[in-house]
Amino acid sequence: MSSPINTEKHITNNDLMRNFIIGFSDGLTVPFALTSGLSSLGSSHLVVLAGLAELFSGAISMGLSSFLAASTDAAQYAVEMAREKTEIEQCPLEEEQEIYDIFAEYGIERIHAFMVVEKLKQDPEMWVKFMMDFELKLTRPNRAGAWIEGLVMGLSYLLATGGILPMIPYFAFKRTNDALFTSIGITVVILIVFGYGKSAIVGNPKKDSILSACYTLIVGVTAAGTSYGIVRGLDSANPVRA
Repeated sequence: MSSPINTEKHITNNDLMRNFIIGFSDGLTVPFALTSGLSSLGSSHLVVLAGLAELFSGAISMGLSSFLAASTDAAQYAVEMAREKTEIEQCPLEEEQEIYDIFAEYGIERIHAFMVVEKLKQDPEMWVKFMMDFELKLTRPNRAGAWIEGLVMGLSYLLATGGILPMIPYFAFKRTNDALFTSIGITVVILIVFGYGKSAIVGNPKKDSILSACYTLIVGVTAAGTSYGIVRGLDSANPVRA
């Protein structure tokens, strides 16, 4: 009887997942906090204009920041790889000993690591890759994917329902308070679903996903409440009207 096939599920696009979560989270929390704060001024028109301005500028900023960060990681990896190649060429004995030291960290004795070390010495490219992976613990970044990471970050901030849905009530209601409470209801639902989903999608148990939903909700509500209180306090001291 043949053995069952291993079908373990793993998350492979960690960078894209991270960028989506950060972009969506910020795209939901920041505009919601801003519009909640400005709603205390009593002008839906002002809330909409400021919210849209923040949404677009935030998406551009987040996208560019992600692109630059990914490009910098790729450049750093290239520099470290070139340095490692030089060290292997100029100090092969020291680099060979470093391989044994790495295996020793995993409890593998020198006699058992010997064949692996000899095999790596026959292939300089694999030797360099081994040192990058296990000595420097650097993952090869996808330089061509830097713009994809930036795009994912920016679009998740702008379009993934994160920042847009909480603003819709300000288009639909004339009274700012009605729009605010409707926006709060929408955002609470999104925060709970997003908080639960981002935990469940990586395989966390239901209990941890529920805690993640609660934590995400607390962060979003705290940000909005703080923004509302600050703007209302400032407006009381020095009234501003649109």
